[in-house]
Amino acid sequence: MAYSSTSLHHTQALDFIDFVNASPSPFHVVHEASTRLEKAGFERISEKDEWHLRPKGKYYFTRNGSSIVAFVVGDRYKHGQGGFSIVGAHTDSPCLKVKPVSKKEQVGYIEVGVQLYGGGIWHTWFDRDLGIAGRVMVQQVDGSYRHTLVHIKKPILRVPTLAIHLDGSVNDAFKFNKETHLVPVLATAAKSTLNAVKKEEEKSWGPDQINNHHPALINILAETMEVDARQICDFELCLFDTQPATLGGVYDEFIFSARLDNLGMSYCSLMALIQSSQEDLTDETNIRLVSLFDNEEIGSTSAHGANSNLLPCTMERILASPIGSKSPPVNNKVVFEQAVHKSMLVSADMAHAVHPNYAEKYEENHRPQMHKGTVIKINANQRYATTAPTSLILREIARQKEIPIQEFVVRNDSPCGSTIGPMLSAKLGLRTIDVGNPQLSMHSIREIGGVDDVKNGTDLLKAFFELFPYVDSRVTVD
Repeated sequence: MAYSSTSLHHTQALDFIDFVNASPSPFHVVHEASTRLEKAGFERISEKDEWHLRPKGKYYFTRNGSSIVAFVVGDRYKHGQGGFSIVGAHTDSPCLKVKPVSKKEQVGYIEVGVQLYGGGIWHTWFDRDLGIAGRVMVQQVDGSYRHTLVHIKKPILRVPTLAIHLDGSVNDAFKFNKETHLVPVLATAAKSTLNAVKKEEEKSWGPDQINNHHPALINILAETMEVDARQICDFELCLFDTQPATLGGVYDEFIFSARLDNLGMSYCSLMALIQSSQEDLTDETNIRLVSLFDNEEIGSTSAHGANSNLLPCTMERILASPIGSKSPPVNNKVVFEQAVHKSMLVSADMAHAVHPNYAEKYEENHRPQMHKGTVIKINANQRYATTAPTSLILREIARQKEIPIQEFVVRNDSPCGSTIGPMLSAKLGLRTIDVGNPQLSMHSIREIGGVDDVKNGTDLLKAFFELFPYVDSRVTVD
């Protein structure tokens, strides 16, 4: 079946662009996902509360405000007989994060100290117009504290490069010190009103804000959130490129954007679940579940990462719920083990498209291209968790729906990245496959993806939710 850019492909690509532009931080990703889920009829629940689940029920909850789990209960699901159809992705991307003590001033410039988060291509952050986004802990009038989002779209920060006249070797190799040179400028001391208002600010602000961050930074946060500066108690903020994601290329066939890795697959996972939940669930025997984790880019070992108890606990909580019967299962451990072996995880993380200027870096028989389908990622050393049975299952699902599929294997003389797939597969004993849409410039501040692949990826994951129990019933492995 031939695939080309159509109005439907562009419509979904434009919707993804709206998603990524609204999601400059993991906290915003979760907020945007929550909004879409609620619009689709999903009910918000909490890990703090008892769950009362029902057949055909649609639910979601968040953890830390940066990870989110959503699931749909099949009408024919029964404990011990059904399993889980799971898609996992992640909400975080490499970025610069504001340090706990960020106030810096050097030779007449006000600067903001930042930490490096993840494995970014850091030279791409120079000479970009940068905004700030994340969460702020705001004190309320009654003395309580609230997690509040902030999104400063104005370019208030910039990391300037050194002029070529002062560094003649820059075109040969752009070398810089990550601690001293990768520091964004916020303002000039000459224009700052710090000296003129310092005494007044000291009277009204808490000592931490005065000592740790420049008043100009605190002020713009307060103005954007429409709160008093004294209410700002703490925050987790990341810098982002203020240039919006957009269609590009002469035929509008590309998506030029930040954070394609991994908002590309987070979006496909989320929309696949939403779209599949709007269809008839009468014959569904499984739980369809999407989990978007934080902290993948730094190893996933956190209370809300894939290496936490988030997914196992979610499965256990679901299995402990009566769901249509008067009482929960008698032996939860046995039911859990039965469910795991009737389940499968699709680890959805962006993949590498073949690069036109570095084709020699790719294994000659495994060179994925944009617009030609989602990529199955395979690695003999289990950097990806794909196996022959899981690959067969997804291929058969794709074949039945006429959805294109590609393969990727890294060269033997090249390092290989990894995903949440191997981690969750080992933790749960869960059959897993690693997939992702192809892209260029992975981990750059500005990445490139294919328009058609947004719909291709969504269609594939939607088909997985719909067909996995049936296809799995036809595959036998001891």
